[in-house]
Amino acid sequence: MGLLFCGAAWAQDLPSPLTDDDFLFFDREQAAIGHQLFYDPILSGNRNISCAHCHHPDFGTSDGLSLGIGEGGEGLGPDRTPGTGADRIRKRIPRNAPGLWNLGARDIHTMFHDGRLSLSDVYGNGFNSPAQEWLPEGLNSLLAAQALFPLTAQFEMAGNVAENEVTGAVHDRIDKGWPIIAKRVRTDPKYGPAMVAAFDDVDSTEDITITHVANALAAFMAIEWRSTDSPFDQYLAGDETALTPDQKAGMQLFYGKARCAACHSGPLLSDQKFHALALPPFGPGRTRQWDAYARDVGRMGESDRLEDAYRFRTPMLRNVALTAPYGHNGAFPDLEGIIRHHLNPATSLSRWTTDQAALPKVPWLEQADFIVWQDRFEMARQRAKVDITPVDLSDGEIAQLLAFLHALTGTSVETPPFGVPADFKP
Repeated sequence: MGLLFCGAAWAQDLPSPLTDDDFLFFDREQAAIGHQLFYDPILSGNRNISCAHCHHPDFGTSDGLSLGIGEGGEGLGPDRTPGTGADRIRKRIPRNAPGLWNLGARDIHTMFHDGRLSLSDVYGNGFNSPAQEWLPEGLNSLLAAQALFPLTAQFEMAGNVAENEVTGAVHDRIDKGWPIIAKRVRTDPKYGPAMVAAFDDVDSTEDITITHVANALAAFMAIEWRSTDSPFDQYLAGDETALTPDQKAGMQLFYGKARCAACHSGPLLSDQKFHALALPPFGPGRTRQWDAYARDVGRMGESDRLEDAYRFRTPMLRNVALTAPYGHNGAFPDLEGIIRHHLNPATSLSRWTTDQAALPKVPWLEQADFIVWQDRFEMARQRAKVDITPVDLSDGEIAQLLAFLHALTGTSVETPPFGVPADFKP
């Protein structure tokens, strides 16, 4: 996640408070099934990693790492290790695992750091996605569509080619792996009968498809991690005592001098657009087909428009204090670091050091972790592409802005409707 200050120096009105009408309806019985699936490695190719390994509530629904350790790793969060022997990881996850807060909101139309999933009818199925016309029908939301793609990603959950039937099928075409996963679920003695009871269009376990799996996951995530009760939310709802003086001063900066709200706008605190921040690059990057080296061109990888190079989606900010590290690649370990980067990207980039990246030790990958810094042409391109105007804030004002960002943390985040299952094994 990251913060963004851009546009002219003008004050912006506060958004309206979030209400039930701002969120899609999801069935709670289906969510209960999604709750179990989210923490179950049954959805991964090698049955060794679950959604929760990269999106765990102990780490703000992220994983506490700059770049995650996916399929083949062991453990949870910053203590996760890259595995050993033939099962060890072959690549770091290219981007930071985003938080999952408020993803059931009606107004969300774009997902992923580069926006490669969005609401659209370009393929005749309601979505513009990496699956194009092969996306399954009947998905209940953009969130359900999003839930499908980690399952088919080699280094996230699918596994390496020839390791299992899921990743082998995906290597043929992206949609070929989903029926295999769905069969696992519908033949499971716990999930099959539960889905027959929860879904009106399922008369027998044979009717269960990957769409039902995705819809259950979406229902769970939307209900479990809806967060609208932060001090800021209480203030928007009319309680002027909900914020401390420092938090109120920070709010004034956020919507005025600091220019945060030029991009972190609206009730969800995101314009859902794409901006270049000149964040320090590292890791394998998310390369395009013909890229000969590690780099991440951001939105351009999806749009193929040169003007979109190095631009990434503006994240929402509810519970941002819980989701460190920050940036599309987790370049900064704390909120103060990412704020100061936005105040002066060029200076921040020149002072950044590799020890700020939360990268578990992976000896066989370390040579490539920061190799992009050796490419002076690529680094020059990234330094030159900055969409934000420097802002001069004092240390005291930065502290006030930090106080406001902490006021975006929900008061009930520690008591979610479902919680972590007692039998979850990291």
